[in-house]
This record gives sequence, structure tokens and C-alpha cells, in this order.
Amino acid sequence: MSIREKLERAQEICGRAFNDTSLLRSAITHPSAVEGEPVSASYERLEFLGDSILGSVVALSLFKTYGDFDEGKLTRLKVSLVSGATLSDVGRELGIDQVIILGASEQGTGARGMHSALENVYEALVGALYLDGGWEAAETLKPHLATERAEHPSNPKSFLQECVQSDHMEAPSYKVVGEDGPAHEPTFTAVALVGGVRRGRGTGSSKKEAEAAAALDALDRMGYTTNGVILKKKLG
Repeated sequence: MSIREKLERAQEICGRAFNDTSLLRSAITHPSAVEGEPVSASYERLEFLGDSILGSVVALSLFKTYGDFDEGKLTRLKVSLVSGATLSDVGRELGIDQVIILGASEQGTGARGMHSALENVYEALVGALYLDGGWEAAETLKPHLATERAEHPSNPKSFLQECVQSDHMEAPSYKVVGEDGPAHEPTFTAVALVGGVRRGRGTGSSKKEAEAAAALDALDRMGYTTNGVILKKKLG
């Protein structure tokens, strides 16, 4: 895909024709592609601005949506929505990975390098949108960060701990109770214990994944979530 085609596709993703396409080009340009050029040629400065703008956009949306949530709960939802993992996932869903202008040194970094670039470019696009069209333009990417994403615990183990401690119960503990499959592709089974009582069970390709799955199961069984969705009545 040529640079011109990438710019056209990026505008489609943003849902806006830019007045200043140089802003858009900078937003999708990795520093490795413009080595030796001014810092404004890549997404770095726009990423800095976009991080703050995106935080404000999401904060306002959550403030309006969850009228019965206190500061702590709003903060946790905001952190979940603007986390690197969320921005990277959404960026890939939107096809942002296809429009990033990369230098030769980054083209072989694989998923790890792209994960970071997706997060950075997403924030940079928000910054570019803001400079090009103000607050309303910056909000055009907000719908892709739908609040339903924040209604699923981004860290089930931490969320379970918060829930049980708020109900004056002991912090949960985890125990791996099984390991199956070949050595190169094992499947682990773990249980979540609260006060010594098994509250959840889960499996995963690593002990960490199995424990997270067990925490999700415990959250459902204990009534903090329903099908993995946080119950507002429990958090309100």
C-alpha cells in the first residue's frame, strides 16, 4: 500500500477528511521511518497530546454514562478503556496496523512491535483529529472504545480481589490442580479460593491464564458479574 493509499485509508478509519493531511501523515508515521528528521515528522508529539485528549474524551463519556459510580470506579473503567491492550486491540480491529508507515528497522519486529505501534498511533490520531477539527473531531474515534469493553474486568484477579475485600472477605488465592496435554502445548486447570472455599475454576494455556479464567468464573458464581459483564448494582 502506497503512502497516499495509507493516508486515504486512515481518513476512512477516522471518519473524517483532514484539512491538514500533514497532521495525519505524522500521526501514522513510526519514528523509524523518519530518522534524522524533526520529531514532528512522526507520531511522538501527537501521541503525547492524544493521550491527554483521549483520557478527557473517555472520562467525560464515563461521567455521563455512570451517574452512580464514585471516583474510584470511574477511574478503573477509564484505565481499562485507555489501556495499551485495549487501544492495540481496537486499532487492529479498525485496520490501523495496515496504515502505519514503518521504517526498515521496525518491519521485522512482529506482533510485539506492532502492539506498541498500534497504541501509539491510536493516541496520535486522536491528537491529530483534535488539532485538525477540535473536540468534536477528536471524539470520532470514541465510539470504538465502547463502554461495554470496560464492563468486562480487564484484570479478573485484581477485580475479584477488590470485590471480595469490599465485602469484607479474605483476599482470593489460586491453586493449579491439573496439567494436561503435550509438553509443548499444555493445558492448565486452576481454582480460585476465597476463605479456603473453592469459588471458581478455569483452564488456560499457562498457569496465569488458568488463574484468570478461574477468577472470571468466581466473579460470575459470586454474583459480581453475569456472563463476564460487571453488574452495576454491585459497583454502584
